[in-house]
Amino acid sequence: MAGKTVAIMGGGVGGLVAANRLRQLLPREHRVVVVDRNPIHAFAPAFTWVMLGWQKPARIVGDLRHLRRRGIDVLLDEVTAIDLERRRLVLTRQEVPFDYLVLSPGVEYGTGDIPGLARAWTFYHLDGAEALRDELEKLREGRIVILIPSVPYKCPAAPYEAALLLDYYYRKRGSRERVDIRIYTPEPQPLPVAGPRVGEQVLEMLSAREIWFGPRMQVRAVDQDARTVEFADGSRASFDLLIGVPVHSAPRVVREAGLVGERGWVEVDRETLATAWEGVYAIGDVTHIPLANGLPLPKAGVFAHAEAEVVARNIAAQVEGQSDRYAFAGQGQCFLETGYNRAALVQGDFFAEPEPQVSLRQPSLFWHLVKAGFARWWLWRWL
Repeated sequence: MAGKTVAIMGGGVGGLVAANRLRQLLPREHRVVVVDRNPIHAFAPAFTWVMLGWQKPARIVGDLRHLRRRGIDVLLDEVTAIDLERRRLVLTRQEVPFDYLVLSPGVEYGTGDIPGLARAWTFYHLDGAEALRDELEKLREGRIVILIPSVPYKCPAAPYEAALLLDYYYRKRGSRERVDIRIYTPEPQPLPVAGPRVGEQVLEMLSAREIWFGPRMQVRAVDQDARTVEFADGSRASFDLLIGVPVHSAPRVVREAGLVGERGWVEVDRETLATAWEGVYAIGDVTHIPLANGLPLPKAGVFAHAEAEVVARNIAAQVEGQSDRYAFAGQGQCFLETGYNRAALVQGDFFAEPEPQVSLRQPSLFWHLVKAGFARWWLWRWL
C-alpha cells in the first residue's frame, strides 16, 4: 500500500492534537504534515494572566518545530490557496498534495468595518495581552470598557473572566473604588449557549463585584478621540481604556476555497467533522455546529481537542482499512477565573436534547489549581 499524506492546516489546539494522535496511530510510511506560518504555539487560556502581569509570555508558549522530533513534518509557511479539486495546499514556496486534509486554521481577527475598533486594546492574542499589561499598570482611575462587538467569538467566558480578574487586580492595588469596569455585549446574557441558569450565576458574580453589564448592545462606532462607544440604539458610553474582543471570521483562504456556508463558517457533520468534500475535515473555531437551542457550539479549545481526537482516529481507521467509526459527543468544559486564587468550572453536554445541559461549579481554589496545572501539562504533552 502506498503511503498516504495527511495535511493539517493550523498549529493551534486542534492541529497539535490531530498531528500527535495521527503520528501515534499511523505507520511511518504515511506522512503527517502540519502547516502554519507561525512557529510559536501559545496557550490562549493564560492570556488573561499575561494581561495582568501574572505570567510571563515565555512560560505559556511552545515551538511547533519540536514536533519534528516525533516524526511530524512541520512547514512554516502560509497557505495561499486550498485546491480541493487537485487535493493540494498551495503555499508561498511550495505545494503540499494530500490524501486527507484537516482544516484547523482557527479564526481571522478583524474589525467588522466598525470605525475606530482597530485601536482598541485586546487580550485575544499574546502581543495584545502584553501591550495591555502596560496600559493597565499605568491606569490609576477611570472607566474600563470591555466591548464585545459581535458573535460568535472564541471562549465565551473570557470577557467575563477578564472583568472579574480586573476587579481583583485593582482591589489588590487599593484603587478599585476609582476604577469603573463595564461590559457591553450584543448577547442577551453572559454565556447564552449555556442556558439561563448559568447566565444568572455569572450575572450574580458580576453584580457582587460591582461590574456593570450591558446586554443587547450592538456597537456602531468607536470614537477614539472623544473616548466614546456609539451603539445602534443611539446611546453612547465613555471610556478611559477600551478592551475589545476582535470580530471573528473564517480565514480568507478558507472562504475563497468555497468551504464556508451561509453563516460564514465551515459546516461539518457534527459527529465526524467531515465536510462535503471527501477526506476533508474541519475542526475547532472555523466550524459551525448548530445545537438544539438554535445557537452554535461555542468556539473553545476543549472542543477543538475532542474533535481532533475523533478526526485523527477516523482517518487512521480509513488509512488502515478498518471499519471503526468514532463520534464527537459534544461534551466539554472551561474554566472561569474569578480572582482571589479561585476559578469556576462551566461544563456540560452541549448536544443534549431539547437543549444543552450545562452547569457552573462555583469558584474554588481547587479549580484554579487545576487550570494552572493544566496549562503546564498542555505544552509538555503536545509539544
